[in-house]
Amino acid sequence: MAKRYVLPCMGVLIFISSFAVWLAARDQDTGGSVIRVVVSMVQLNVAVTDEKGNYVTTLRPSDFEITEDGIPQKVATFEEGNEGQQKVLNAAQESSPSDSPNAPASASAPEEHRRTGPPRGGTQTESLEGIASSVSGSNVFILFDTSNYMFRGRGFVFAQDSIAEFVRTLDHPYQVAFYSYSRDFFRAASLTTDRSQVLRGVRETVNGDDSALYNALLMTLKDAAQYSGRKVVVVFSNGPDNSSMVSPEDVDELAQSEGVPIYMVSTREAKLDAASAAVFARMTASTGGEAYFAKSWKDQRDAFSSIREDLAHLYFMSYYPQPNPNRGWRAITVRLANPKFKKYRIRTRSGYRPIPARANLDASEPGQGQ
Repeated sequence: MAKRYVLPCMGVLIFISSFAVWLAARDQDTGGSVIRVVVSMVQLNVAVTDEKGNYVTTLRPSDFEITEDGIPQKVATFEEGNEGQQKVLNAAQESSPSDSPNAPASASAPEEHRRTGPPRGGTQTESLEGIASSVSGSNVFILFDTSNYMFRGRGFVFAQDSIAEFVRTLDHPYQVAFYSYSRDFFRAASLTTDRSQVLRGVRETVNGDDSALYNALLMTLKDAAQYSGRKVVVVFSNGPDNSSMVSPEDVDELAQSEGVPIYMVSTREAKLDAASAAVFARMTASTGGEAYFAKSWKDQRDAFSSIREDLAHLYFMSYYPQPNPNRGWRAITVRLANPKFKKYRIRTRSGYRPIPARANLDASEPGQGQ
């Protein structure tokens, strides 16, 4: 009985051996290695405002022109803050009004079919909770200064109240993390939808000593980089940095490369330091965020309200970079295609440095592919 299976088994073994020999020969023909490269998607948060500071909404993917080092890019995904993700169509499809039952009668008159949101930083009568609930949700990382700079007058308590109100009025599609810093960096609440956990972290913050803002901001950005989708960093800092080991330029570059806008809220005390004020303004502008220097508790509340409005009206889009030999800094430019939209202001990050391509190299001989 055993002899009956000898020949079939031998045949299977011969086939497997032959296949292995063929694979080995193919590896030798291709240099003995197989390389798999992972291509990254570039994500952009884009704010569009008119000459009065009102948000311009209902724009479509075809309304935007994106270039990277002058090379045109094609939008891969597109989402408006208060509308959710949209299907990306080609230009011919988007120009046909019959594709949408609610399409405007004339696409050539922006004043007639572009609706605008409330002005940034202004006062609104609509519900803050209603504004937040219209957004699909972002990952918001809050970084709070607990250094000696905060304990002048009642600045610390006022800042806690402003941050707490900001957290409470972000609806549940948002996930929030809360960190604090002085010389040391403390993760008080990991990214969560549980507002009570975040608020508890805010109220439990205590006085520290020197300020290591850029160290803490770097750690916050590294945490944010672990998550996909929308993400922003909101910082409350009351004074200059006097104990960090990293430079603001390094932090700025990381934020741009990771596509994380930075929003800075500070008091006039920080603005009195010209170097800090310049860094705050430059870092927020280059990453697509904004800087606010509050003179009073009311100004702090208005600053956080403005940030909340920004999150609700950002366009979130992405693209796969076209072939580009530049391995260093790549400049990103976003424009509106229609010349009639030139009066609108676009705010987004200015560029990024590509993260080195992750490649798996399987070599046929030890020592290859180093």
